[in-house]
Amino acid sequence: MEIRRGPLKSAVPSNLVSPVRRCSRTACGRPAVATLTYVYADSTAVLGPLATYAEPHCYDLCSEHSERLTAPRGWEVVRLTTDTGPVLPSGDDLEALANAVREAARPQDRRQGRGTRDIDPLEVARRGHLRVLRSPES
Repeated sequence: MEIRRGPLKSAVPSNLVSPVRRCSRTACGRPAVATLTYVYADSTAVLGPLATYAEPHCYDLCSEHSERLTAPRGWEVVRLTTDTGPVLPSGDDLEALANAVREAARPQDRRQGRGTRDIDPLEVARRGHLRVLRSPES
């Protein structure tokens, strides 16, 4: 006799899972503010700002554990400055993002060749999808 069951449900309800990265230390649930990496060839531990992505060979640490960090005897600890305050996007960042979205949404004309693309008069140089623009005041 075969018993059919519905899809498996998670043991933790999704509304309780936090998108904030937590400290890698056991039993520490505080939010991470710094990332620790090791350079084994130089016997160096590097503690810097929280990495953009969680990496498998890096450790995210809360402020308390990052302040108390020590390295093995003979190792050097390099502490890169970390700004633990919230990083807010500037007006330039938001404008650049909006322009990138507009450009990506603009339909490409397949009949145009690569050499006949319209060039922005403010554009100084281009590298891949990135552009260097001249200031409008100059």
